[in-house]
Order: sequence, then C-alpha cells, then structure tokens
Amino acid sequence: MRYSAPPYMYDVLPYASSKEPWLTTARWRAIERHFREMVLRAGYREIRTPILEPTELFKRSIGEATDIVSKEMFTFVDRGERSLTMKPEGTAPAVRACIEHGLFAEHPLLKLFYIGQNFRYERGQKGRYRQHQQLGVEVFGATDPAIDAEVLALAMSFFTTLGVRCRLHLNSVGTSECRATYREALKAYVRPSLAHLSEEGKMRFEVNPLRMLDTKDQKDLAILAGAPVLRDFLSEESSQHFAQVQEYLTALNIPFAIDDGLVRGFDYYSGTVFEIKGEGLGAQDALGGGGRYDGLVEECGGTAVPGLGFGIGMERCLLALEALGIAPPQDDESPVAFIITAGEQQAGKTTAVRLLQTLRSAGIAADMDYLGKNFRRQFKRADDLGTKFYIIIGEDEVASGTVQLKDRASGEQEKIELDSVVPVIKSKLL
Repeated sequence: MRYSAPPYMYDVLPYASSKEPWLTTARWRAIERHFREMVLRAGYREIRTPILEPTELFKRSIGEATDIVSKEMFTFVDRGERSLTMKPEGTAPAVRACIEHGLFAEHPLLKLFYIGQNFRYERGQKGRYRQHQQLGVEVFGATDPAIDAEVLALAMSFFTTLGVRCRLHLNSVGTSECRATYREALKAYVRPSLAHLSEEGKMRFEVNPLRMLDTKDQKDLAILAGAPVLRDFLSEESSQHFAQVQEYLTALNIPFAIDDGLVRGFDYYSGTVFEIKGEGLGAQDALGGGGRYDGLVEECGGTAVPGLGFGIGMERCLLALEALGIAPPQDDESPVAFIITAGEQQAGKTTAVRLLQTLRSAGIAADMDYLGKNFRRQFKRADDLGTKFYIIIGEDEVASGTVQLKDRASGEQEKIELDSVVPVIKSKLL
C-alpha cells in the first residue's frame, strides 16, 4: 500500500518538484529568515506555543459562532477526557502563555513574534490549506495609535521588501458598545431583504451580523451596498484613535484605503483592523491581516491588557512570489569543498574521511563520494552540487602527505600540505 499526505496538507521538500516548485525548504527558510530579521530589529522576541490547546480557549477567544470554531477546528478528547484542539491561529495561544507565565506583570510593553503551524478543517484549494504556517506578531500593553502604525508598517514592509506590490485595507470596528449599536442598525437595514440573502448570509444575520459584510456572494453584496457603515457608529475616542493611526501611516508614506466591509473573522477584534492584498494576484490576493483585540486578555482569564497583532500566511506569500516571478534570496547550500579520491589504496579513503571531519569542524561545508563512483563521476557529482573547490587525494598525495586543491571557477590547481588545507581554503574565501 502506498501512503500520501492527508488532503490539503503537504510536504516541504529539500529539492524542487515539478508539481509544486514553491514547496522547498530553501525557499521557506529564506522567508522565515527575512521575517525573523525584520521583527528582531523592531524589538520583538520569539514565543513558541504547543500545537494543542484547550478547546475552550478558542471558543472563548475566537467566538463559538465563527466559522472556525463551529466548522473548522481539529478537536478531539484525549485519554484524560480533556477536549483539545490543534491550534487554528496563533494569538489566543500567545495570550494563554503570557497569562500562565506572568509575562504581562513583568513586561508593561510586550512585543512577541512566532512562526508556527496552524490547522483548520476548511474547504481546501491552492493557497488555502488545512495545515498552514503563520508568521505573526503580537504587542501587549499599549493603546497608543503609534504602535498600531508600527504593526501595520511591519506587515507592509515584510512584503514590499520582498518585491511584492500590495494594498493596505483599513477599518475600525470600535468598541463592543459601538458594535452592539451598529449590529442592530445593520440588521434593521437587511431585515426587509432577508429572504433574498444566501443561506450563509441568513445564518450570519442570526448569529454574527457583522460577518455578513465579509462575503463574496454577489447577491449579498448587492443587498449590502447601501448598508450603514460601522465608522459612523464609532465613539469619539475610537474615531480619534482611528484618525491618529491614519495620520501616522500618512507620515510613513504608507498608502491605504478605508474598507467599510472589512470586519475580520474573529470576535475578539476591536478598534483598528486591516488586511493586506497583493496586486496582480487575482482572487488569491489576501496575504495577511490583523488588528486590535483590547478585550482578549480579559476574555482568556487575565487582567485588562490591550493588544494588537497580525498574521501572514507563509503559503500565500510563497505563491504570490511564484506568481510574480520573484525568487527570494536563498541560502547557498553548495559545499565549499568536495573531496575526490583516486586509486585503490584504502589509505586515500581514510585520509579523505579524516580531512572531511577536519573541514567541517573548521566551519567549512564539505562533502565526498560514498557510492564508489569512479574518478570522473566524482567530479561530476561535485559539479552538480556546485562546489567551489575540488580536493584531490590520490596515491602520490597519500604518500607525500599532500592534496591537490583545484579552484573550480578559475581552473587553477596547486599541491598543498594536508595540514594547510583549512587555512588555504579560508584565505581563498576572503
């Protein structure tokens, strides 16, 4: 029997495949490094949370009426009769960890980032997978609109410095009181046309009216075209905060568009919300998003601590780069040196094994043949790997305690003492 990965999950391979060339570890590491370096420069520190969390954490934070909690979570009861869920997003686990370990008390301003796997049992398609990797940041402790601008600027900078042209969509969903008033106004507007809404729209009308705005159904969009907008229901404080965020973004030369239909999919959002959409990507243009969640820490059992953050999907990012023909800068995985043995003497192989260990211990990437290839095919293997230097050990070299060092690019070859191999190669790499 042959096995394959579960539906809409995938393998990230060391070599590019013709089927999914973007699913290579070198590309993934390049994006992870780009993200990590960017957020570390901005003072963020890494947090890693378990794949499994108590199911109740997500019911309380994301909201039981959301599609994620009601339809898409991987949930099971373990042998201890505990209901556990494979985490569908990264914010609630970060909040749980900070509460559990007292980080909010120790750090008035807490800036975190993570790179981790999320799991959602949703309708799979390219760019939407049941296992996906998320790059995210979370900031706790500040209500200053300037920190909103910092988070938005980081998210935009991540893409623009990779060469992706994108658009920032911005909105404010205000306080819970603002949303409560708006929900009633929205329902009053939609109610006369309720019979004409899609089945999903009708369900959202009953359990989560704001989610009606987050639709791609053309009939629903037509009905909602003249609906009241949430910004008109914001409190003075929320309006001032949102205006200040826009002022900072303008000062940073970050263009944005106010999007009244943007409400995000989680119940915990409050105040600023945003989404980043790539240009030239068609329907799969949503690259990441986030916003404020000032009541989430309390909802998860902590004290009143404001928060905000964003999440970026690794897969969407890589697919966008592929669609735009952008190759992220990748690590050079080629060996610096490849040892080639000649002749029948075992001493040559023993010398090669010992030298290989010496090179690696000195920080020089090196390799050799283990398949018994002949002299010519060893050179071919070294070339295929992209090596910079050939180190040739034959019977004469074993007898004299030397090697032949050949520069692949220039073709220059010289005999050097075995003990000089490391310093000579290092000098040539300078």
